[in-house]
Amino acid sequence: MVKGVIFDMDGLMFDTERMWDTFWAPCLEKRGLPAPPPDFYTGCRGLAGENLKRHLKEYYPQIDPQKLLDDVWAYGARQLAAGVPCKPGLKELLAWLEQVGMPRIVASSSPRGMIEMNLQTTGVARYFHDVVCGSDVPRSKPDPAIFLEAARRLDLDPKDCLVLEDSFNGVRAGAAAGAVTIMVPDLAQPDEEIRRLYTHCCRDLLEVLDLLKTGKV
Repeated sequence: MVKGVIFDMDGLMFDTERMWDTFWAPCLEKRGLPAPPPDFYTGCRGLAGENLKRHLKEYYPQIDPQKLLDDVWAYGARQLAAGVPCKPGLKELLAWLEQVGMPRIVASSSPRGMIEMNLQTTGVARYFHDVVCGSDVPRSKPDPAIFLEAARRLDLDPKDCLVLEDSFNGVRAGAAAGAVTIMVPDLAQPDEEIRRLYTHCCRDLLEVLDLLKTGKV
């Protein structure tokens, strides 16, 4: 049975992945660049840090990827400031974890300010003991560094932690960390590789709650 839960954020806790897809085009248009093709968005999901910069450079070699990222983060922060929609079952799961005294932490590649804003505007900040953001670790998902750091902050062995993820790279990172890993798909359904890596796949966080309540994870 797991002793602590590590939550991803975008696409897992909050229905924000679709929103982020709409932020790239206006930022690119401002710089006189065309909107991205469909495969650009697919490739972005679950990427951060240098991995994301390399992806941006493939599609827009004429621009400094960090400057483009800065534009998108700033634009996104303005759009999300009014609040974001929670995924089904999030608050029920957090309330139960609090009730049973199981530690909880967020491990997201997003900037700390963005994470904290989303936690505050949705009213779930009080449920979490800590936050690990992308800049807290040297390598981004699929490297397990962010989940290993989250487990360290919970004072738990990674194998005693449950990682909740929606992205392929998040599942890869959870498995590489040695954690119990549950995928709750958002925009991408698992393929054969990902099915070999996760412990369970759930349709929503209510199903995750059922697994925890029945001691199946």
